Amino acid sequence: MRKIILLFIIFINLIPVSGQKSISNKIPPNGPAQLEISGNKLIIRYNGNVILNADISNEPSDYYFREVKDEVNGAVHHSFTLTSNTGKEIKITGNVFGSEQSFPCEENRNIGSTFVRHSYGLSHSLLNSAIYDRKNDWSFSVEQANVKIEPVSEAENENQFKIEISGSEICFLFKPRYYQKHRGLKFFEPWNYNVWDKSVAGWCSWFAFFKDVKENDIKEITDLLAEKLGSYGLEYIQIDDGYQQDGSLPENWINSNKQFPSGMDHISKYITGKGFKPGIWTYASFHNKDFALKNKSLFITDDEGEPVKGRWVGYSMDGSNPATISTLIKPTYKHFKNTGWKYYKVDGLRHLMYEGYNSNTGYFQKKKTDRVEAFRNIAKAIRSEIGEDNFMLACWGIRPELIGIADACRIGDDGFGLRTLTQYNSFNNVVWRNDPDHIELTEKAAYQSCMVTSMTGSLFMLTDKAPVYKTDIIEAARQSIPVLFTKPGQIYDIDPSCSMYLDRVGSQLSGSGSRIFDARYASPYTHFITEINKPYENWLLLGRTDESRNKISFAEIGLDKKKEYLVFEFWSKDFMGTFSDDFIPGEIDAKYNCQLFCIREKQTVPQLIATNRHISCGGLEIEELKWEGKSLNGISSIVAKDKYSIYIYEPQGYGFKSFTCDGVELIENKIENQIRKITFRCDNQKSVNWNIHYQ
Repeated sequence: MRKIILLFIIFINLIPVSGQKSISNKIPPNGPAQLEISGNKLIIRYNGNVILNADISNEPSDYYFREVKDEVNGAVHHSFTLTSNTGKEIKITGNVFGSEQSFPCEENRNIGSTFVRHSYGLSHSLLNSAIYDRKNDWSFSVEQANVKIEPVSEAENENQFKIEISGSEICFLFKPRYYQKHRGLKFFEPWNYNVWDKSVAGWCSWFAFFKDVKENDIKEITDLLAEKLGSYGLEYIQIDDGYQQDGSLPENWINSNKQFPSGMDHISKYITGKGFKPGIWTYASFHNKDFALKNKSLFITDDEGEPVKGRWVGYSMDGSNPATISTLIKPTYKHFKNTGWKYYKVDGLRHLMYEGYNSNTGYFQKKKTDRVEAFRNIAKAIRSEIGEDNFMLACWGIRPELIGIADACRIGDDGFGLRTLTQYNSFNNVVWRNDPDHIELTEKAAYQSCMVTSMTGSLFMLTDKAPVYKTDIIEAARQSIPVLFTKPGQIYDIDPSCSMYLDRVGSQLSGSGSRIFDARYASPYTHFITEINKPYENWLLLGRTDESRNKISFAEIGLDKKKEYLVFEFWSKDFMGTFSDDFIPGEIDAKYNCQLFCIREKQTVPQLIATNRHISCGGLEIEELKWEGKSLNGISSIVAKDKYSIYIYEPQGYGFKSFTCDGVELIENKIENQIRKITFRCDNQKSVNWNIHYQ
């Protein structure tokens, strides 16, 4: 028997443990991992791949081992613990391997951060205690110990992370099918689809004009935005309710009303001709009574065989009938796709589900058809016609039935919801893109709305009339787009007061008003973190939307409290100073009604602290940055004719010598409070090499 065990250990040690070099294409099983402890070696495998390869610094006699595999309502929990039996600290060092969609994060809300965290690039935060692999939907976390997770490499099929763990007791938790089973998202199958990872920033006509929108309104706003925001990252011009006839038959969607006399094909070409992508609104309702009565088989019917009617949805189209799909759904979207529309906002989906499908369960039971699948068929038909390359927004309220079909979901009620981004923060850019609804550039809300939407990598849609974009308040939007594609820093919701009720979605019968699980405007969480991780440097952005925290400690935002950091406020361009341990953010300027702090680790040489182009403080447009010899050298992609400013911290002992940048006009070069501001402009949109020389 001892020979068999020895041979097994030798065999295990011969198996490659370099990670997922040959990634399995198998659908990840809903089962525990395979755990191997041999001497000082700890290896965990799942779905044919090594996910942890680590060394235990202690001898096996220094600790005892416990393991449990449990399943609750289909959610598998695999836990194991190493506990010191000598009082000596256990130390484990190794590597975690995940797919190219894996990232560091926090998993346990009870001990996690209450800052809403996102990261552009792989996070380096000291708050991280877990790895989540989106492609395979597993979570691997550590509790009751000190944990440090550091990204090591990113490859086409694999991300690798260094993990260091220490403590008298170390608890490991492995959760397969994390979002699907543990979070209850039945249709979450990320191995079958990717999240839309390009910026989505545009303008929507709804709050600007409501149903009174006219063709000339669209042309006027398109012309103006092409001039004001087109070069800065605004991509979409989306027409909302008001262009269609009665919104029932395909021809009444395709052939516009008198408010658009030149037709929708014309307006699509006009928007495209100005450098934008045209977007269009449709509604999942049907109000043509005569047609419904003559074509009853296309609709949900009552016990007498008559089409049923909902308060908002009208006559509910039957998604379980292929004839309904081919007659009422596909022609509309096929035409819009063929005439150049790129963005599709599909409204009224909640009404169709609640008033049509949930309210008529008997109809589907008689047909022996799943009502949720019938509902999904409507969305699938839209997706099949518009294609994967065009953007689809499901509207409104949380629609878990449409996961994997829609690119984004309007998570709350009408009107921008800054606080809604704290309630489904863990869904954003994992399940879909979150849509907090349109941003109005009002004096009170413009800066904080633009800032938080961009920081969280959410859907960014403006909705104002043209005169607003001729004022200085446009800077709130200009400096917040395009939106960087971020990953959440927590795979739990900061505010779970809505998502905790998501299992009630199947019992709703009315689409009127918000439901208990829909994101809402009230939330006690008001501070947002975005990490910027570039090949040349990592830094942190802290967005503050109220004064509920009068002191910010570096430890609570995931930084090393033993180090010194430079703190710069982006909107006011104020240098706060050099700090360790914590800093006082001060009062919020009423002009902005928010603060955005760029926090960088202090270096011993002159360093870039921010730019004026984008709230990422250089993360968007700076392609390269390095200190070499006695020069700070950078490459920036700048907007034509835009005044571009770089802010440089100059420590004592460095004397400025010169600034060089070919092909630009130098506008300003001045220093104040150890911050040098250099502003220049170029007639063309291009990447420029700039150099600051010191003596």
